[in-house]
Amino acid sequence: MRVALVTDYYLPTLGGVQTAVKALREGLEHAGHEVTVCCPGDEPSADPGIVTLPVSPVFRPDGYPFAWSPARARAVLRRELAARGVQVVHTHSEMFAALSGIRVARELGLPVVHTMHGRIDVYTASVLPAPALTTPLLTWLHHRQVPHSGVRVAAGAPYTASRVARRMWRLMVAQARASDHLVVPSAHFATKLAAVGMSTPTTVVSNGVEPSVLDRVGAPVVRQLTPGEELRALWVGRLSPEKRPEVFVAAVGQAGTGVQGTMFGDGVARRAVARAAAGTSVRVRGSVPQADVLAEMGRSHVLVSSSLDFDNQPMVILEAIASGLPVLYADPDLAEVVPGDAGFAAPTPDAAGLAEVLARLRREPELLTLASKAMLAARDTAAVQVDPMIRVYDSVVRR
Repeated sequence: MRVALVTDYYLPTLGGVQTAVKALREGLEHAGHEVTVCCPGDEPSADPGIVTLPVSPVFRPDGYPFAWSPARARAVLRRELAARGVQVVHTHSEMFAALSGIRVARELGLPVVHTMHGRIDVYTASVLPAPALTTPLLTWLHHRQVPHSGVRVAAGAPYTASRVARRMWRLMVAQARASDHLVVPSAHFATKLAAVGMSTPTTVVSNGVEPSVLDRVGAPVVRQLTPGEELRALWVGRLSPEKRPEVFVAAVGQAGTGVQGTMFGDGVARRAVARAAAGTSVRVRGSVPQADVLAEMGRSHVLVSSSLDFDNQPMVILEAIASGLPVLYADPDLAEVVPGDAGFAAPTPDAAGLAEVLARLRREPELLTLASKAMLAARDTAAVQVDPMIRVYDSVVRR
């Protein structure tokens, strides 16, 4: 199968979508398929499997290259997809690289699969300035590429209560409608999409880590906290309001003595998080390569996820599964992602709830050992799911 993965976010920038696309590419290639990644970039890639799309010279949301203009992006995609004999276009984002991929696929008669990785309603409300004013512009630009006509989203659910939220859910439904098949990494997100009126054929396919990551991790050891040793809690992600990084900082502080926190990531909240962490036992390390994250996982006792009602299936949790690292999470929806008995759900999704569990793990280290053993037993579930994805591709290619 010859597949084009079209995404607005890819290496060398860091993030969950980038990690998921990288893993899917390697998994597909490892299984003998031909893969081309099409993404915005500041300069051409030396990797022949990467097609670099033109970018805006001035606009870089959250520091990421921004594909622009759509006409220039389509010209590159039109040329490269035809020359490479691509059979299916698989989009991974909701901005102009992916939108250009959909339009060119339609011109060339190619089927489109779209993976919806996350809740852009929450992301835009947290990150965009004055979202009540900026989201209408964003959705209008999106509508010019993928029509929103006829898409209606009711206000009947908590996550569609605001006008801004409904606007972004309409955008998500419109993009799903423009695709032949929708892939969602978690059932809880698929349920929400269906509830707002998404009717595109949908398959839940878990993300996963690539074979090279499993090889790099090697044989993880069972985590043990020895008497007098500090509990090392790790947080990894985008330092942005929707990820609630300050909740992790507060939780480590409230957990009491003997708990040390390490944070990897960068983003619009970096300065605020650094100020909150000053004078505490939390170290804010900034953005680092995946290899450094995996190495720190090997030294940590527990990964903490502080986001709430945002994350679909955090790639960092899959990396933790591959590393045998127990997970403490604030969002009840993430119970679907964490293997049974290998993690800890906070009793409340705030700093106090996370702190309560951290303090308990400090007092009762045997809980960590049991959870780590359960995580190691589930390690194979973290591998990238190539076969289910190929079945999705086959279903749209044969129509």
